[in-house]
Amino acid sequence: MSAEPTATGGCDGPDCSKALENLYLFLDSEIDGASCEEIQAHIDDCSQCLTEYDLERLVKALVHRSCSEVAPEPLRDKVLLSIRAVQVQITEYRTS
Repeated sequence: MSAEPTATGGCDGPDCSKALENLYLFLDSEIDGASCEEIQAHIDDCSQCLTEYDLERLVKALVHRSCSEVAPEPLRDKVLLSIRAVQVQITEYRTS
């Protein structure tokens, strides 16, 4: 079921294409059960797709961890002030 790596280091073939096309849906559990099982079976057999899956899973975990951090209050205040300044400029531009 697995495909040989291409010159770019990825894999090809219909199973690899389908698995990689649906990788984000698979990672987010937003795919039907039958497709999920099919993709899981392919990833289990294809080292190239497994590598891609592991990389995307790691990136997703890092993004999740980074998004859960709270900005320090002074930074938060500065960003909000900048947003308000831009809103004022847009309002003034529209009314002039």
